[in-house]
Amino acid sequence: MTGGVANRRGRLVLAMLVLLVLALAVLSVGIGRVSVPPDRVLAILLSKVFPILPDWRAADELIVLNVRLPRICAAMMIGAALAAAGAAYQNLFRNPIVSPDILGVSAGAGFGASMGVILNLGALGIQAAAFVMGLFGVVLCFSIAQAINRYSLIVLILVGVVIAAFFQAMISILKIVADPIDVLPVITFWLLGGLNKITPGDLPVTAAVIAASLTLLYALRWQINVMSVGEEEARNLGVNVGLIRILLVLTATLMTAAAVSISGIVGWVGLVVPHMARILVGPSFERMLPVAIVSGALFVLLVDDFARAASSMELPLGIVTSVIGAPLFIILLLRTRVAWS
Repeated sequence: MTGGVANRRGRLVLAMLVLLVLALAVLSVGIGRVSVPPDRVLAILLSKVFPILPDWRAADELIVLNVRLPRICAAMMIGAALAAAGAAYQNLFRNPIVSPDILGVSAGAGFGASMGVILNLGALGIQAAAFVMGLFGVVLCFSIAQAINRYSLIVLILVGVVIAAFFQAMISILKIVADPIDVLPVITFWLLGGLNKITPGDLPVTAAVIAASLTLLYALRWQINVMSVGEEEARNLGVNVGLIRILLVLTATLMTAAAVSISGIVGWVGLVVPHMARILVGPSFERMLPVAIVSGALFVLLVDDFARAASSMELPLGIVTSVIGAPLFIILLLRTRVAWS
């Protein structure tokens, strides 16, 4: 497939995915214990832009704007952030089984949130603690790896595994000493991941961090694409490999920490979705990144809808992504049957 044909196919796939996400978002706002028809959802949303006379109940508008819409926006942001971070890491490490939590950000965020729950910091304090400790985990990982061998990506991955294991052990200690009646259930459900606690106030800061990180990652798409074929070749083409590596890790970490801080630990998105995008438009990072971003938003929206509608009691998002993501990943591997490159 020539570059022009591949680019046209990539734009077509991206346009179709964007339309699918927008349609699903409208449908998703209506899903819940109180069902709201899609036409009414659309009318309520458009009434904030155009002078439309309301012919719906005030309760429907409250549900759509204050409860469902923040959750849908959060689902799309989290999916986009985790998928983009996974795509970036897989290209950086040239490894198909790398995911956004490979450097310990999710485990660090989980430890921070657990500490926030034990210290009774409140919702905002728990999110801040999760975000800060997620960043700290990656900084610690990067610092140790630099001290051992600053040029080895394998060392960075191994240190990330160790850091993640350490924070998981610390989380286990906190769960043992936590009050089993009031505190332990909160920690447990936070670690399982979910969007049922999302409020409109959770979105602005998270959206700003994710948007800025995605913008920087997209701006670096050419350099990242070149680095995927080898660091020596990238240096020969004038790419500052060390700087790009640091910026890539920084943006992916910021996105992941921001997402995890409001949703808890949601696995498999950053591992599975980049493979789906790669199948759709090929391995070129320039084409694959936008498709991965939109596909991630679509994937988490679908999973969250299933988590809400599957039973009378809402299922934790992290559990559902694992149940769906694991067999889907096997299907993708069987679908390709070739070595990843």
